[in-house]
Amino acid sequence: MAASTHFAFGTHPNHGFVATFSSSMPAHLAHWFLVREQFEPVPDQPGLFRLTEPERDGPRRTRQAVHDLRRHGYDVQTDVALDPAASASPPRPIQSNGLSDRRSRIAQAAAGQSPQYGMTPTASLPPARSALPEPGYAPTARFPDSAPGRSR
Repeated sequence: MAASTHFAFGTHPNHGFVATFSSSMPAHLAHWFLVREQFEPVPDQPGLFRLTEPERDGPRRTRQAVHDLRRHGYDVQTDVALDPAASASPPRPIQSNGLSDRRSRIAQAAAGQSPQYGMTPTASLPPARSALPEPGYAPTARFPDSAPGRSR
């Protein structure tokens, strides 16, 4: 393992997917990270960890552990088959524009009848109020010349 490498991942004939850490990495911190990534210490082999339940999508879970540790800034050495950077991941679905989907749902809801008011009204609506007629003349207000507060 190179001096700058913090973790190494690979396969073992007896233990399946395994991980170890370098002497530059504090043992308690390496243990904490590997346990969080679903690895367990191998009995009678200090510093060696194996993936719990390797039959349950072991390669993907190991690649995910490598990815997570690299994202945290650790230098990780791994077999080519377990390297997430070297393996081709399936294409990610294109995320649709949420705004157009939302507008479409709103339009569909507006076009339908509300479940709260599923019944048609039995009473008729009140008659529309007619507009008031406009007067034929414009009323003029006349103020006396001696109104208080007015000056000429």
